[in-house]
Amino acid sequence: MQQDKIWDADTAQRYDTPGSGMFAPEVLEPTVDCLVGLAGGGRALEFAIGTGRVAVPLAERGVPVTGIELSSAMVEQLRTKADEATIPVIAGDMATTAAPGQYALVYLVYNTISNLLTQEEQVQCFRNAARHLGPGGRFVIELWVPELRRLPPGRSATVWQSEPGYIGLDTYDVLHQHVVSHHFHFDETQQARLFRSPHRYIWPAELDLMAQLAGFELETRHADWTGTEFTADSRSHVSVYRIPPAS
Repeated sequence: MQQDKIWDADTAQRYDTPGSGMFAPEVLEPTVDCLVGLAGGGRALEFAIGTGRVAVPLAERGVPVTGIELSSAMVEQLRTKADEATIPVIAGDMATTAAPGQYALVYLVYNTISNLLTQEEQVQCFRNAARHLGPGGRFVIELWVPELRRLPPGRSATVWQSEPGYIGLDTYDVLHQHVVSHHFHFDETQQARLFRSPHRYIWPAELDLMAQLAGFELETRHADWTGTEFTADSRSHVSVYRIPPAS
């Protein structure tokens, strides 16, 4: 399952769900509010900008946003909302592709760093973020916490969401630290639509070490975009890393 094959035209056309799911106001507005504050009036760079779920409202709030995106189909969907002059996008992967200029903020939301399937690529992603930031610049990552505590011996899958018309489950390969997310959408017919995506899961402590290798310090970690305390039971986190200010 190569990333450029997963995020194809069919997926891009179905990706946006205005007003619901990850596009729901209660999900999106706290994300944008937090990023506006972290940008501090400077420019922002989004790794894996996709269809502009976050970038478009962030730009509308006055933050200049540039994106890096591997999937041309996702960028085409973004272009139905914002033109190149409003939100420039550079084609390429987030681990190695460079965008022109320097930024106050680089951000990577909705678990997307886990789309990089090796530790080496994930470390490269941190280093790529650092290259785009000056002293005091921030790199923000939103990521889920692996739910291995829910896996009894002999079981390799967890159901993380079940509701009318949808079931989401993850299958784990704990030896290689990989997981495949399976999204089943169905209606009253006997047919269901399946979307799958592979990931390499990352523990928060491992993420912090990747950050240190790239020259970052952990500034804050919360359970969500509203600032909820991160605990041992949190299912996700928003981690803010910072390049130390010049002395």
